[in-house]
Amino acid sequence: MLEQGRMVGIGIALTLLAVGPALAASPQEIPRTPSGRPDLSGTYNVATLTPLVRPREFGENLFLTREQAIEIAEQERSLLERGSEQSDPNRDAPPAGGAAPVGFDDEQRETLGAGNVGGYNSFWIDRGSEAFAIDGMYRTSILTDPANGQYPPLTPAAQERAMGRRRAFRPNDGTAYWLDEEGPGPYDDIEQRPLAERCLLGFGSTAGPPMMPVLYNNLKRIVQTDDAVMILVEMNHDVRVIRLSADHDPPAIRRWLGDSIGRWEGDTLVVESKHFRDQTALGGGTRDLHVVERFTRLDADRLHYEFTVQDPSTWSAPWKGDYVWPSTDEQVYEYACHEGNYAMGNIMRGARLLEAEAMAKKSATNE
Repeated sequence: MLEQGRMVGIGIALTLLAVGPALAASPQEIPRTPSGRPDLSGTYNVATLTPLVRPREFGENLFLTREQAIEIAEQERSLLERGSEQSDPNRDAPPAGGAAPVGFDDEQRETLGAGNVGGYNSFWIDRGSEAFAIDGMYRTSILTDPANGQYPPLTPAAQERAMGRRRAFRPNDGTAYWLDEEGPGPYDDIEQRPLAERCLLGFGSTAGPPMMPVLYNNLKRIVQTDDAVMILVEMNHDVRVIRLSADHDPPAIRRWLGDSIGRWEGDTLVVESKHFRDQTALGGGTRDLHVVERFTRLDADRLHYEFTVQDPSTWSAPWKGDYVWPSTDEQVYEYACHEGNYAMGNIMRGARLLEAEAMAKKSATNE
């Protein structure tokens, strides 16, 4: 495993050093449908080490140096290598609160945050092997506007919502603390649990819109006709059907992924999405979310994906970003989110057990 990791790191470095300008193909070289439109059909792996939000140390610098790109790729390789280390079958029980993630010692646990309670190791993670490049320039962030690569300031209403979530947050201390508080508890109803936890949507806005790269399962498959474009998203097998040259449905019809209508502007497919439900795949988004996406063929192997996000209930200004979708020969397999997944039932059963313990303790105290 270690030797394989070293070879991957060397391959990444050589790729970065050898890369040249990545200009778009001429219109004649772009694959086209029989009707003459750019053919977007295919499967794309959008995994990238480029973050959505720019690390603050880069300021308003949109581009990485070649050395920085190689360093980021090497850091990821090293992290995956540590996370793939074999566990000692004779190890002691983990400390209270969970052990440090695989590849890290207990002294690093405080820095890393919560302890490991048995989640995925690095075998399951696929964030790509390098930052993406446009015209041979490696990027510091997907987000490009505002110029600092950060989200615009939240509106006062959104700030209040965020403060409410922070006030409501309680770490799991192994007790049914909610029985001593007014109002519903956090485990009273399955519908209180997050959308991704309930397998209604993939996390991280992987299905979007806007459609973002996430920790794993980053394949997108596009099937195109003259009347519609379908995008199958690997995680949670979400499907977006973009109707072309059509009208939006009435605002009373609300969808998890919004109502997406497409039109061609030259060789670019422009997609406008609105009429979302109260909860959206995009963190912070509300029913007022409005997203415009632009899909442009760069050549036979790549798409350029751009997006503009507006939500006046959350952000004080629109924000924009873009990144490259490379084609792949990989297949999109079924994402069976709940089959064999005991977590949801166990979350609810665990809460009932804690409540029973609390009630029994209270009853014994009152006797």
